[in-house]
Amino acid sequence: MLDIKFIRENKDLVAAGARKKHLSFDVEKLIEADEQRKKLLGRVEEKRADQNVANNQIVKAGSEERAGILERMGKLKEELEREEAELKEVMKEWQSLMLMVPNVPDASVPEGESDADNEEIKTWGTLPKFDFTPKNHIDIMTALGMADFERGAKVAGFRGYFLKGTGALLSFAIWRYALDFFVSQGLTLLQVPSLVRKETLLGTGYLPQGEEDLYKTQDGEYLAGTAEVATMGYYQNEMLAKEELPKKFLSFSPCFRREAGSHSKDVKGLIRVHEFFKFEQLILCEASHEESVKWHEWLHKNIEGFVESLGIPYRTVVNCGGDLGLGQVKKYDIEGWVPLEEKYRELGSTSYFHDFQTRRLNIKYKDLSTGSGQAQYAHSLNATAIATPRILVSLVENFQQADGSIKIPNVLVPYMNGLREITK
Repeated sequence: MLDIKFIRENKDLVAAGARKKHLSFDVEKLIEADEQRKKLLGRVEEKRADQNVANNQIVKAGSEERAGILERMGKLKEELEREEAELKEVMKEWQSLMLMVPNVPDASVPEGESDADNEEIKTWGTLPKFDFTPKNHIDIMTALGMADFERGAKVAGFRGYFLKGTGALLSFAIWRYALDFFVSQGLTLLQVPSLVRKETLLGTGYLPQGEEDLYKTQDGEYLAGTAEVATMGYYQNEMLAKEELPKKFLSFSPCFRREAGSHSKDVKGLIRVHEFFKFEQLILCEASHEESVKWHEWLHKNIEGFVESLGIPYRTVVNCGGDLGLGQVKKYDIEGWVPLEEKYRELGSTSYFHDFQTRRLNIKYKDLSTGSGQAQYAHSLNATAIATPRILVSLVENFQQADGSIKIPNVLVPYMNGLREITK
């Protein structure tokens, strides 16, 4: 959410930002609703003040004067109730429009309508050249007894899967290695809820636009698609000390996504599943663009370093305007090489938001040691550390060998009980 004062003073910039993100938003409609809100609020506050004056007068008034005051108060009450009801409806519209205001993308964000227009800024690693006919991850993992997709669909439905034996062990090895790798960067480990309240999803910007991709319980709670949601809610409605910043977290949780609208895409395998597990990096820092940019680069270097340590070839792209979410100022995607598709597929992303999320969640900071200084909304950033089982797709396909086995990356061997290859 942007500050309404900023929106009013920079409406052309906000409108241009919406166009760059290819989002439909009428800033003039919001300004009009805000004018109406302020006008009605002024009238309501004026009538409430008149009520207070009349209440004081009636205590001191004689019987005849009291009757006149009571009559005026009756009319005032009717007018106030009518205008309060009108204000309530205007506030609903105003709040709804405020939730739809897109954040302004950074000037360095490229133009474009979709992920096809993202700009490659880095490639790393040597793409494998096989002297045998390579297989896809589904065939490899099935042949090695690492996964069972048929029984996964039988038990969990469309996009269901089982990891078993060395497949499950490999997934756990990645988690354990990721935990050690990212905690060593100075991140505080959190295990966070997947079941979250609506307010937290509104605060992080996943509602109202993304509701079709969320699983909702009968009690009105939701299953989150990323640990970012619960982690951002951790300090909701709290005042932090400036000296505590930056707050740096590594959060782990199961994640759930309906993958609405993607029924014809990646229907087999581990690319696009409904239930997965994810380590997420998250930072709260001071309200400075320079700080946000610095930590954005730092977070992305972490995930690049992790993927490089696994030996998976990848590329980094900067996302175009049309591939940014409502709240993102700038975003990088890191994409691992998938040999059988002969293309890069997303492994994770790194984004910063300025105070878009913290304003919605009311996360502020000030110098609490002296009590001086004005409270400010913190800036927020998040980045994937690693998501499983998706990472297994690139890992298995890139490290397959002629005899159908898989070579284990050296950094994972200690977490695989010393196993260096997965064989039949």
